[in-house]
Amino acid sequence: MPIKTKLEKLTVLQVSTLNQPIRPDLGYGPIETVIYNIDKGLHSLGHRSIVACSGDSRVSGEHYVTVAHSIGEYCSDDTPKQRKTTNMHLSRALCRARMGDIDVIHMHDADAVEFMYDVAFSMHVPIVMTLHVPAKESSLEGAYQRWCNPLSSPLVYCASISEYQKRQYNNLVNTAHVVYHGIEVEKYPLKEEPDKGSYLFTIGRITRDKGQDKAIELAKKTGSKLIIAGCVQNKIADREFFAGLKNSIDLLVEVGKYSVDNDYYDRVMKPLLDCDKQIIYIGEISSEHNRQWYRHARATLFPIQWDEPFGLVLIESMACGTPVIAFNKGAVPEIMVDGKTGFLVDCMNDMIGAVDHIDSIDPRECRRHVQNNFSITNMAYKYSALYQQTVNDHKISGSYSRVSTSYLSKPLHDARIAI
Repeated sequence: MPIKTKLEKLTVLQVSTLNQPIRPDLGYGPIETVIYNIDKGLHSLGHRSIVACSGDSRVSGEHYVTVAHSIGEYCSDDTPKQRKTTNMHLSRALCRARMGDIDVIHMHDADAVEFMYDVAFSMHVPIVMTLHVPAKESSLEGAYQRWCNPLSSPLVYCASISEYQKRQYNNLVNTAHVVYHGIEVEKYPLKEEPDKGSYLFTIGRITRDKGQDKAIELAKKTGSKLIIAGCVQNKIADREFFAGLKNSIDLLVEVGKYSVDNDYYDRVMKPLLDCDKQIIYIGEISSEHNRQWYRHARATLFPIQWDEPFGLVLIESMACGTPVIAFNKGAVPEIMVDGKTGFLVDCMNDMIGAVDHIDSIDPRECRRHVQNNFSITNMAYKYSALYQQTVNDHKISGSYSRVSTSYLSKPLHDARIAI
């Protein structure tokens, strides 16, 4: 349930990533979706939420434009133009931080923290960083130790997105903070009862780690219709994996080009569901589209082949009342309740067996679980409490040591962020 704690209203500068714009109608953009939801939650709680992001973004709080456009994709070539854009974005975000009215800076990338750390330190403005990537993919171990030195008052407070992820970072950073992602549950349409005989659904970046090949194997062995959605990134391994999947896919169709309205099911979905094709790939779809595909599915498959640190797919599906059948890896057992919101399985045979029992799951129980544990309000309250802790830790004689105007003329150190 939401945390009922009276918290001081703060001014939070959230520095976005640039892969995609910060807006609610994205296709693939997990970090940007989280940033959008944090901003919306903070704004609804009465905090002054400022988001330093691209001009093609749309936020609930104050929109501080740093560059005109986002990069537009997650995996792209590292070019001088992109490095210039990224440095401009971080430089202008840093200028906004220097204006003297910011209580906390919230960041989502370790390279970006490294860019801004020295100036933030000089201003005594603490940084909260959400740890989106697994510890083994982090490339700044020395920097983490410098930022989060437990022998001094740390400037950077790291928020893990699951207990599992916190354990992975245990030897790297000194943090006890876990804040689960939250979604705007009310925007997800709830099914009234299980859709017996309907299709199975899987959505996510098309890559071996996400296990679309396992979903296809399950569909073929159970005789189920399977709808696959997701983007294919510009990575050699992912393109090769998708090329291999095509031999098992019966129909490829891009449904993202169709608008979502009252007759979307009859106009777009039903013809595909009624056709004789079993394995259908529908391409990358926006959040508006995926809510419809979640809602009408019999179950969402989550056959991950790696230790996922969270999994937005899980809570999005459950919010629609659609249970999940997932491999018991990473943070999955923290997010689902086995036998109540779906089934946690350890092997392919168990996943196949779970299909026979999926109609026993109550859609209302799935929705209730997300509402109680993974709402935007829950997430915003927990970040608010973390912000308050950082502010209290960094108060000097009852007030912040604010930056003087002399800092504004200091040149920025050269840095770049991985994109």
